[in-house]
Amino acid sequence: MVVNKYSILLPTYNERENLPIIIWLIVKYMTESKLDFEIIVIDDGSPDGTIEVAKELERIYGSDKIVLRPRASKLGLGTAYIHGLKHATGNFVIIMDADLSHHPKFIPQFVELQEKNNYDIVTGTRYVGDGAVFGWDFRRKLVSRGANFLTQILLRPGVSDLTGSFRLYRKEVLEKIVSSCVSKGYVFQMEMIVKARLFNNTIGEVPITFVDRVYGQSKLGGSEIIQFAKGLLYLFATT
Repeated sequence: MVVNKYSILLPTYNERENLPIIIWLIVKYMTESKLDFEIIVIDDGSPDGTIEVAKELERIYGSDKIVLRPRASKLGLGTAYIHGLKHATGNFVIIMDADLSHHPKFIPQFVELQEKNNYDIVTGTRYVGDGAVFGWDFRRKLVSRGANFLTQILLRPGVSDLTGSFRLYRKEVLEKIVSSCVSKGYVFQMEMIVKARLFNNTIGEVPITFVDRVYGQSKLGGSEIIQFAKGLLYLFATT
């Protein structure tokens, strides 16, 4: 029987306050579920000292569990995943945010669903079942719902939450998808699911609770919304 190993990619930028908490939670839930794992921290030159905190966590938990693969500057989410994948030793890869918006308690549910149905990808969804969003004002919820509604109409992705970024992939599936993507930033997450559909990958969904960041500033602003709109039109025109 093959024992699966899960490489958790954790891109960070100015997450000094959040990193100790998210790593403690990941270790807790992975250990309780008896899952083999490693956490690959990909810090993009954070000026707030995130990498120093990461080094201390590596000392606490061990270099077999906390793998530090920093980069000199902020180079984008897509390239962060590519960089992390090069160092991943697991046969499954989990991507998630480091800002506590994605709770690690859902990871065992991802794993259970993947094993039950042999899915290539399991993605968290805020929009079906018990899925929910906490900490957003009405305007931001409306923007998120509207964006998701548009993506459903234009791209027909086959999943209920195309803009989410909490997912489990077979490593070889993620490698193929990432190498085929051209988008950057928030659009990258959408393109990955669109490409998965084109490659006929199987996808399952787990309802998750998304919680707005506790520490630090949200990286979503007006420029990201414009980038999203441009990216959505690009994907619509090319897929």
